[in-house]
Amino acid sequence: MGRRGPVVGRFAPSPTGPLHAGSLVAALASWLDARAAGGRWLVRIEDADRPRCPPGQGEFILAQLAACGLRSDEPPWWQSRRDTAYAQALQQLVDAGQAYPCACTRAEIEAALALRGELPARDGERVYPGTCSAGLGGRPARAWRLRVPAGHVAWHDRRLGSQHQDVASEVGDFVLRRADGLWAYQLAVVVDDAAQGVTDIVRGEDLADNTARQIVLRRALGLPVPRHLHTPLVLAADGHKLSKQNGAAALDLRDPSVPLRTALAALGLQATPRATLPELLAGAVVEWGQRWPLAAARDNPHIQTNRHEEFP
Repeated sequence: MGRRGPVVGRFAPSPTGPLHAGSLVAALASWLDARAAGGRWLVRIEDADRPRCPPGQGEFILAQLAACGLRSDEPPWWQSRRDTAYAQALQQLVDAGQAYPCACTRAEIEAALALRGELPARDGERVYPGTCSAGLGGRPARAWRLRVPAGHVAWHDRRLGSQHQDVASEVGDFVLRRADGLWAYQLAVVVDDAAQGVTDIVRGEDLADNTARQIVLRRALGLPVPRHLHTPLVLAADGHKLSKQNGAAALDLRDPSVPLRTALAALGLQATPRATLPELLAGAVVEWGQRWPLAAARDNPHIQTNRHEEFP
């Protein structure tokens, strides 16, 4: 963090469904951040969880982005084509003694924690009790986990300010490769961000909780840590996060300027009346650069460049 160099941002949707109003906010924010800094903006289709990604959905998302004037500066990456890179990263961790095989089923983890009288952690997640960290006891391996070091991980968010988490006690040794053979999100995103040279991650606030885990993994792999900015969530009428899981409607792009204006408003940015799509984007780039300047974050990543309350 704090290193100088060209800014590279990215938007990395999971193609489990089309973009909705909430995902457009995240895409737009990351695009604006890169453009305002004179940097490059990349798109990565995170389809590592192949069973959850219907055929053609990634291409449809790219078409939605293009309709809104958001085009990647390089050909999009697809995680489903990156198995070799993930396998190499896992082997690096195994060779360094920082990853180990795990034989536990979900039911066994639940039973072990119940015996300890432990309650679910945040968002209902269970803290892995480290059952297999000293060996499998003759049982076959099912998954692979990162050996998480003790201690707090501190990081700075350009919007949320100082953040910290004790990953070892709040999460435990987390999965790198799942029991079904698929690559875990945490490993894939860390490896790909480094391979694409991403310097700045701008994404929804619901993903902020992943940051400390990703920092731990980046350090274990000897990879740089990008700057972070987490945007406010777009909420449904019931007050819950707007998402594909709760039936969020796909973007209506008959007039792309309509959802784009809504996304700009969610980010606290102005939209000039009767402006064309290119004019809306150009004006938003200028305003974003004024409100969220990267110069201060680049020189001193511990500076909080804006207040949380500045978003509506």
